[in-house]
Amino acid sequence: MTQPITSPRALPVGAPTPGAMRFYLTTHKRHWLRLTDVPLFLKSEHFERAVKWDEARGPYAIDSGGFMELKNKGTWTRTPRQYVDDLRRIWEHVGPYDWAAQQDWMCEDAIIHGGTFNGQHFTGTHLNVAEHQHRTVNNFLELRSLAPDLRIAPVLQGRSIPEYEHCVELYERAGVDLRAEPVVGLGSVCRLQSTREGAAIVTAMAAHGFNLHGFGFKILGLERVGHLLASADSAAWSSHARRRPPLAGHTHKNCANCIDYALNWRERVVNAVPRHRQTLLTDRSAA
Repeated sequence: MTQPITSPRALPVGAPTPGAMRFYLTTHKRHWLRLTDVPLFLKSEHFERAVKWDEARGPYAIDSGGFMELKNKGTWTRTPRQYVDDLRRIWEHVGPYDWAAQQDWMCEDAIIHGGTFNGQHFTGTHLNVAEHQHRTVNNFLELRSLAPDLRIAPVLQGRSIPEYEHCVELYERAGVDLRAEPVVGLGSVCRLQSTREGAAIVTAMAAHGFNLHGFGFKILGLERVGHLLASADSAAWSSHARRRPPLAGHTHKNCANCIDYALNWRERVVNAVPRHRQTLLTDRSAA
């Protein structure tokens, strides 16, 4: 029988202090919820066909899966009502999650225009940034109306500081006080995170006093702006593992689906962040 895996103890475990950042390990393996108490980040669609449910041992958050939905289909095919039903089912069977991302509309060129990028095909929405922003805000309003009791996080979208500021204004005009939200996702910065442009966007949004979550942040991004984020997540461990031999004693071809590799990678990421910008590993009691 597989034994539960506890948090690496390189850093203190306990209640978060002001300014602490929660770093979620992104995985598609939902059974890891019962194996470890480190914060996990999972897509809602990974629970769609669940027959056996695993109760979470530690904190976790839910991604709406918007990137793959728009990449492959060019639109959202799951309705807000269906998404809310999915979130309620997850909450009931797995336990309370920290928060769930709304069904936002990313603004990367590949998502909007479509085409082939790094060997991946993008269908393209063939809309513009302004329309993506309007649809993002409208979706959050609909989700909040359908399920005011669920912890659904709004997401900011854009490609430049003025565009992100415009998105902030759209939320404000709609009566959403982003400063009062426990989490505000910062979308479409994953590929910019380690650049000056990405750092400038994060800095500008953090100046509003938002509790920002950085989607898909790696070491370079965290070194630059990790101190400005309330939380972040990453699945980069899996691609790293594909390019390396398996851990000693492991019999699989590589460790791209291995919890041991993922936890070791996460510990290295946490320890790589400069000490004055260090994340804390927090347990479920802090959620």
